[in-house]
Amino acid sequence: MAAMLQPQIILLKEGTDTSQGKAQLISNINACTAVADVVRTTLGPRGMDKLIHDDKGNVTISNDGATIMKLLDIVHPAAKILVDIAKSQDSEVGDGTTTVVLLAGEFLKEAKPFVEDGVHPQNLIRSYRTACYLAIEKVKELAVSIEGKSLEEKKSLLAKCAATTLSSKLIGGEKEFFASMVVDAVIAIGNDDRLNLIGVKKVPGGTMRDSFLVNGVAFKKTFSYAGFEQQPKKFLNPKILLLNVELELKSEKENAEIRLSDPSQYQSIVDAEWNIIYDKLDKCVKSGAKVVLSRLAIGDLATQYFADRDIFCAGRVAEEDLQRVAAATGGTIQTSVNNIIDEVLGTCEVFEERQVGNERFNIFSGCPSGRTATIVLRGGADQFIEEAERSLHDAIMIVRRALKNSTVVAGGGAIDMEISRYLRQHARTIAGKSQLFINSYAKALEVIPRQLCDNAGFDATDVLNKLRQKHALPSGEGAPYGVDINTGGIADSFANFVWEPSVVKINAINAATEAACLILSVDETVKNPKSESAQGEAAASAMAGRGRGGGFRGRGRGMRRR
Repeated sequence: MAAMLQPQIILLKEGTDTSQGKAQLISNINACTAVADVVRTTLGPRGMDKLIHDDKGNVTISNDGATIMKLLDIVHPAAKILVDIAKSQDSEVGDGTTTVVLLAGEFLKEAKPFVEDGVHPQNLIRSYRTACYLAIEKVKELAVSIEGKSLEEKKSLLAKCAATTLSSKLIGGEKEFFASMVVDAVIAIGNDDRLNLIGVKKVPGGTMRDSFLVNGVAFKKTFSYAGFEQQPKKFLNPKILLLNVELELKSEKENAEIRLSDPSQYQSIVDAEWNIIYDKLDKCVKSGAKVVLSRLAIGDLATQYFADRDIFCAGRVAEEDLQRVAAATGGTIQTSVNNIIDEVLGTCEVFEERQVGNERFNIFSGCPSGRTATIVLRGGADQFIEEAERSLHDAIMIVRRALKNSTVVAGGGAIDMEISRYLRQHARTIAGKSQLFINSYAKALEVIPRQLCDNAGFDATDVLNKLRQKHALPSGEGAPYGVDINTGGIADSFANFVWEPSVVKINAINAATEAACLILSVDETVKNPKSESAQGEAAASAMAGRGRGGGFRGRGRGMRRR
């Protein structure tokens, strides 16, 4: 009786929403499965695209997992973890973003019946971590190195990797054309890792085939003044001067004041201003440069001055374009025009201004250091070009990764089936419950080939049975077999050049397992809605206080004394 009269203990603020235990875990798993279902259909060469329309009215068409995850405004706290792993996969490897979300969703889906049956989540987590370790070791064992090949061979191998990535994108129809372009661009920047040395410029109009690669730098013609058309538009082996200086008459920035005792002195001050700018321009001309680029404005006076002396100039060049010109031509950006020596001037074989669609581009090609490249993309619609740019970003990242970690594995679901087979085999050697858990992990890995079949409209069960039979051959010859998207059967992915860098798979398995374990380890969610409104009230009162206080403060600058 005494136990029943215990006073109720109020621990959390009134209105706090807490949910814990098995029901909470199941709800989190369901949320993550729902997120995985959103991107499920975008996997593989026959994947569909998503059209996302945001509150500002911008429309994005994409089948890049990371882009879709970023644009979905997910509010569920557990499901946000899947968004994070997609982002990390995108920044780390560039491709495999859909794969990583799908795997994480599938691991959780497989864990759900065990959780419902009362298995402790920690047991699942332990088994999943073991399975993840085994899977990654197996990937490393199956990976084939492309080191030690000649440059030509390496190029064709890298192009195969790029083509595999591009085959699932909108521009998949022209994958060979773009794959070789991406490989050339990545090889052009050499060991320098900065992605911004590969510029992608978008020009609407024309067809995809009109896209081209500039071995050097290309950027849109900047805003120009009168006199620009009189400048020569093509130079061979010009010297290039890069400035961060304004070449125009400027009114004083500060409120400068000059006191004159005699009106005739006024002219000397005006002359002094003109002399300063003429002096600057004269120094630019004397440096011997034929192309002058500046990040700041080059005024009408300077434009005409350079035109009279057969020098090309462009002002207000974007910072990143100027940096890329500096890297390519070997020049250095100057903040002053005094003492310009030859060492700070860049050079290239050909500089020209060329019409691309309805835009004019300044193109520097045949650069000595050659550590930069620009891809000029053409296409019908703006959204299409945007998606093409995202696809090329993935391909560029993949080729960079493959150059660095030069091992590749068979794509098309082959590697997933092989790991799945290996884990099932390994599970039989384990006594106890974890045999079941590792088996479920192995089953989850089959989601990749299954989804590839579903997206292409094939009978997934039939294809998976064929794959299982092939991979189970004792000789091990079936290891590289994956889904054949064209015929709906199975084929040797390695022989068909469906390759992906092993680092993509390793990262995806790692990230997906980590995310699944993280969600499985959460058993209680506490949501405190009161604090949100309290924050709002605090902010509102602070704003009101600021408004009231403002009335009593001193006068602003420039107000007349009453």
